[in-house]
Amino acid sequence: MSIEISRAERVATVTLSAPESLNALTIDDLLALRQAMRDLQDNDDVRCIVLTGAGQKAFCTGANLKATLPPEEPFAKTSLLGRQAEASRAGYTRLIDLSDLEIWKPVIAAINGYCLGGGLELAMQCDLRIASENASFGLPEVKVASIPAAGGVQQLLRAIPAAHAMKLALTGDRIDAATALSMGLISDVYPGDELAAQAADLARRIAANGPLATQVVKKLALETAHLSPREYMVHANQQWGLIRDSLDRIEGRRAFAEKRKPDFIGR
Repeated sequence: MSIEISRAERVATVTLSAPESLNALTIDDLLALRQAMRDLQDNDDVRCIVLTGAGQKAFCTGANLKATLPPEEPFAKTSLLGRQAEASRAGYTRLIDLSDLEIWKPVIAAINGYCLGGGLELAMQCDLRIASENASFGLPEVKVASIPAAGGVQQLLRAIPAAHAMKLALTGDRIDAATALSMGLISDVYPGDELAAQAADLARRIAANGPLATQVVKKLALETAHLSPREYMVHANQQWGLIRDSLDRIEGRRAFAEKRKPDFIGR
């Protein structure tokens, strides 16, 4: 299997490891990735997740086209199936969409090398994206008369200004890390040999915060950004109410008053 998982200091690192295909993923790989992410969401010992690719050449180049041939059955039929059932009949595009998994723990994409097509669609589903200097980004589907099938166009329009997003989507051109940084597609660029350490440091800083609070912040960001101010204020106050009496929030206030590091337990 091409999905590797390691854990240290409440941080889990999920590595896409298929260097022979530039970390392009088969259906089995995508199913394993989905299961790994769901398991990590339910693991109380994990508070932050780093998603990265093995080697220096690629983060991910999407689905492995040699191993994901078109289904024999018509799309009208397979699209009505669940993701697992569709995958069993050679459907793969919906497997790249992780939104149904409800991963509320913060996810950092540590991007090294090519981040193209479905790989960029995976990265844009992460909460933070950092990259190495040799990273490059693009949605090249139109160059082969296809389209991004897992929300790539819509994700780009939410991540960067519309003019840049549409230029990338319509030309299929690639951009380098410096350009991606200037657009706001990523937050930081590091030398390749520093990327893993920087991702781990960022993940540890997030994991040191209240685990319930970080998940609720992510939930609010994903579920209420489209609402009016009046509506999202209501949701924010409701979520604050859920957190208000948690042991972690009480511990956080006590630690602040006592000028010490808090000890959060996720309750």
